[in-house]
Amino acid sequence: LEEAALDGIPAIAIDPKGDLGNLLLTFPDLDPASFEPWVNEDDARKDGIDVPELARRQAELWRSGLAQWDQSGERIARLREAVDLSIYTPGSEAGLPISILGSLAAPPREIVDDGDLFRDRVTTTATSILTLLGVDADPIKSREHILLSTLLDHTWREGRDLDLGGLIQAIQQPPVERIGVVELDTFYPSSDRFELAMQVNSLLAAPGFQSWLTGDPLDVGRLLHTASGQPRLSIVSIAHLSAAERMFFVSLLLNEVLSWVRTRPGTSSLRAILYMDEIFGYMPPVAEPPSKRPLLTLLKQARAYGLGIVLATQNPVDLDYKGLSNTGTWFLGRLQTERDKLRVLDGLEGVQSGGEGFDRKRVESLLSGLGKRVFLLHNVHETAPVLFRTRWAMSYLRGPLTRDQIRSLTDPKRGDMRTTAAAATDAAAPGAPIETSPAPAPAADRPMVSPDVREVFLPVDRYVDSLAYRPALLGLATVHFTNRKRTREASEEVVAVVPDETSDQRVDWSAARELALTHARLAEEP
Repeated sequence: LEEAALDGIPAIAIDPKGDLGNLLLTFPDLDPASFEPWVNEDDARKDGIDVPELARRQAELWRSGLAQWDQSGERIARLREAVDLSIYTPGSEAGLPISILGSLAAPPREIVDDGDLFRDRVTTTATSILTLLGVDADPIKSREHILLSTLLDHTWREGRDLDLGGLIQAIQQPPVERIGVVELDTFYPSSDRFELAMQVNSLLAAPGFQSWLTGDPLDVGRLLHTASGQPRLSIVSIAHLSAAERMFFVSLLLNEVLSWVRTRPGTSSLRAILYMDEIFGYMPPVAEPPSKRPLLTLLKQARAYGLGIVLATQNPVDLDYKGLSNTGTWFLGRLQTERDKLRVLDGLEGVQSGGEGFDRKRVESLLSGLGKRVFLLHNVHETAPVLFRTRWAMSYLRGPLTRDQIRSLTDPKRGDMRTTAAAATDAAAPGAPIETSPAPAPAADRPMVSPDVREVFLPVDRYVDSLAYRPALLGLATVHFTNRKRTREASEEVVAVVPDETSDQRVDWSAARELALTHARLAEEP
């Protein structure tokens, strides 16, 4: 990642463990003062020394280690200037927040027009949402999954975006009358759909979920380049998330990367890198988590569009063989078990032109003798594997970062973003007209109503430029009058609305306002 940055190649690095933020710990002066805030106090106590002494030793270790590889502080300074380094923390404001609001937006036309890609995008998104809700849904059998997939398919084909609020409304009042050949209410009764909508609503209303909706949009182009065009190394830290939240976000991000790839022209040059550490669980051999399909598709197709995929794992037996067969370059370190070694040998033999020319015994011997920081490089385009040692890292590898440490690294970036926004606002000369788009009126999601409550809408008698609906309680009554003495009878229909100020606990019908319209004139749809 350091070398790619120096070459001006941007990257998105998914960090499940929380230690890739170390890439921001680059100290051109290589002096103890730069290291001191980042050394581990527990290590100092264990060694019986104070923190300044440990910082001095670490600075000396890095100076000598880099010198062995002809690396210098000047090259570290070049690294810092070559690329914009940022740490994003979805679902948290420790780093730079990232908003998922756009992730339910309609995918590009290139994706919609590709049957397989569009189907995978729909399936993965539906599975991701249900995973976050704690619903283990089979795409073939689960009515929850089939309903969500139908809604996404229908909405996206029409080119319309969705958000979670819109999804709630679509679950309650789907824009389709049938699922397959079965009537909608037979396949999934409205009362049951209401329960699913309430689950999504509870997720949306949870206080902690609001942090998912703020920050930079989940936009691959913005993650790879700044507004001025400088390449970025965007580290997406997900160590703080639960397993379901990790799977949800990674799946959304992979889908966005896939959409970005399909809108790029083809190239034989390396345009960008997608790196993921600790891939275990995201591309397993048997199970079908929502992250698996976009990963496999990227491994098959991304290189034609200039995107390099780099995946790391300590558990090679837990990777899908189709993914391994689409991996052209392998870097193999010391393997912990004989099972891992056999899996790797089988995989290497499979990608080497069906095993032709593959010296299994020699490769097995090389793997068994690997030392620390020594790797075996196997490339399908080369005739033989190569042993190499990794160079000393320019960034200080202090281990996983705490939230406070991430916050201290990203606070200056937050200030830069505020300054950039303010500069854009002040760019016009004093007194000069500033072109702005009219601010949209505040919008509220249509409230959820139980299926046993009927919804109606006041009619609109004339054209209006803008229209806002407000929820209210409407009373409909037929009042019957009888005068037996005069043998006369009459009926009158009353339509009355309860004011917004009415308490939630008690409906005060005495304060209701009568409306001059009949029941028949009320609309069924807004």
